[in-house]
Amino acid sequence: MFTPVKNQKVYKVVIEQIKDMIKTGQLKKGDKLPPERELVEQLQVSRTSIREALRSLEILGLIESRQGEGNFIRESFHQSLLEPLSIMFMLEESSPKEVLELRRVIETETASLAARHINEESLNELHEIVSTFKNTTDEKLNTELDQKFHSKITEASENFLLINILNTISSIIDSFISDARFRIMENKDNRETLIYQHEAVYKALSSHDSNSAAEEMKKHLEFINKTIFKQ
Repeated sequence: MFTPVKNQKVYKVVIEQIKDMIKTGQLKKGDKLPPERELVEQLQVSRTSIREALRSLEILGLIESRQGEGNFIRESFHQSLLEPLSIMFMLEESSPKEVLELRRVIETETASLAARHINEESLNELHEIVSTFKNTTDEKLNTELDQKFHSKITEASENFLLINILNTISSIIDSFISDARFRIMENKDNRETLIYQHEAVYKALSSHDSNSAAEEMKKHLEFINKTIFKQ
């Protein structure tokens, strides 16, 4: 399974072996790593090197340590992306506008991709969200529905990287512009515009029209961005 390690920076070689095993499929999401004692024997390195490698992999977000159970390959990587991106956002003093622009660029093409892959089940879920959105005046619920609408479209893209990146961006938006969605929903005219835009995106997706889906999503996100920074 593992090969003995003989290197000055031993822990880095241990990390590379574990990463290689993930690349080749020997280790998969959710798999449990051998106990430290077994790793020491198989790799022929010190327990200190093993622990240093495991700590590094945990910081990188590749593995997670469960108390009393051991070390596992992560099943979800959303949190792994969220923390470093949030810190970078703060250290670089990025503006909320930059995050929203990034979201517009990525999510526009995600809608195009979703139009090609979306299935009837996802379309039905989106239709239900749009219908509820039209028929409720509960702005807190509408805010949740808006988040769910975008999340479902991202999932429909069937692209793991896009799903994780956009979920991370959405979390950053919620962290730094926490009341933005709610403020938009409070305005009746905005709400009418959003109902129309959500329907337009849904219709493009249901027609599996990639160009139209991208264009309608772009219009929708540009409206959101302008509205937020106008207030």
